[in-house]
Parts: sequence; structure tokens; C-alpha cells
Amino acid sequence: MSDSGGKLNERLAYLGALAGGLAHEIRNPLSTINLNLQLLLEDWENVEGERGRRARRKLEVIQKEAKRLEEILNDFLRVVRGEELKLEEHDLNDVVEEILDLITPAVRSENIQIRRGLSTGLPRIRFDQALLKQAIINLFKNAREAMGGGGELIVRTARSGDHLRVDIADTGPGIPPEKQERIFRPYYTTKKAGTGLGLASTKRIIEEHGGDISFTSEVGKGTNFTIRLPVTTNPASES
Repeated sequence: MSDSGGKLNERLAYLGALAGGLAHEIRNPLSTINLNLQLLLEDWENVEGERGRRARRKLEVIQKEAKRLEEILNDFLRVVRGEELKLEEHDLNDVVEEILDLITPAVRSENIQIRRGLSTGLPRIRFDQALLKQAIINLFKNAREAMGGGGELIVRTARSGDHLRVDIADTGPGIPPEKQERIFRPYYTTKKAGTGLGLASTKRIIEEHGGDISFTSEVGKGTNFTIRLPVTTNPASES
């Protein structure tokens, strides 16, 4: 590697560490803000009249935006820094089922039907349950947002050689070919309220587990994301 290339890598590593440190420092006071907003909402809970209702509505809006900012910061830190994995053996189907049970009431209200095809007899594998849940939730969120007028969310698990796979498909409008190569790039989004960090964060989480993520999409028919996780997980971050 040339001296200029080495200096560029050092510069990028420095900027990444600087950005990650800044985001971490912002997250601490933001957590304090969220806590105090919750306390304020509790203080105003029993205040009657229009003044009390207006105050609660304003506090709820601020709290919602503060939580959204916290989510953005968490995604940013996962993309820039990654996170130390807490690896334990889990049943992948149990995790998928838990998330599906959690989101089912909301998606039904959006006229979205869930179709499950979870293979039985899958081996238990080692992964960080909290991080993998976040990665899968990000994909479910994308699928829901793609099907604004209703549709089907199809979720399958299976073993494929020395990997377990999770397929998450939607019947939304699909991703145009000219946009497909950019969807995992940080800050790239086609949504008005999107941050462009969800898929980048998901990709980082899956790759840190020694796995990979891919997708296929056809305009007018929908999109299918595939997560593959090794049956024997030996990511670089495991001690």
C-alpha cells in the first residue's frame, strides 16, 4: 500500500472514531432528556382541562422525536463502530416468532397479512439476540413501509448447507434497478422521513456475525431480503 493510501486509511479511521465518540457523547444527555420527558408526562397526567391536554400533546411530540433521534444515534454507532457481540446459543425460529407476535397487531391494522414458513428442526446457533432482533426488525419495518396500501409479509426460515437463512419478502412496489446498488449505503434513502441508516446498520450486524445479507426485487411485485448466518459462528469479535 502506498504512503498516501495508508494516510487516507488512518484519516478515515480517525474520522470514524471521532464521529462515533461524538455520537456516544450525544446519546448520554439524550437519555437524560428522555427520562425527564417521561417524568414531565407523569406530572401532567392528572392535570385536567385544555391546558393539560395541550401540554401532554406537546410533551408527547418532543418525546417521540427524542426517541427517534436516539434510534438514529444507535444505528449510526452500529454502522461506524459496530458493537461487541454477546454470543449465546438461541433458536432462530423462536426469535423470529417473538418479533412476528410483537408486530402482528400493528400490521393487521395496516391491512398486511403475515405468511409464515418456518422450517422445523433447525439447529441452535450462536448470535447476539438483541442485535439480531434489531436487524430483523429493520427489515420488517422496511417491508411494512413499502406496503402502504396493504399486502403480504412473507417470512421463511430454512437451512441451506452450512448456513441458516431468513427470508423476509413483501408484495410492495419493488426497488427500481437503478436504486438497488445503493440501498445498503449509509444515508441513502427513498423515504421522506428515512435516515438511510437502517439497512446499513442491518448489514453491519449480519456481517459481524460472520453472515451476509442480499436481496432480490422486481418492480411491481415486491422485494425479498435474505439473511444467512453460519451454523458455526466464529466472528472476528468473538474472544
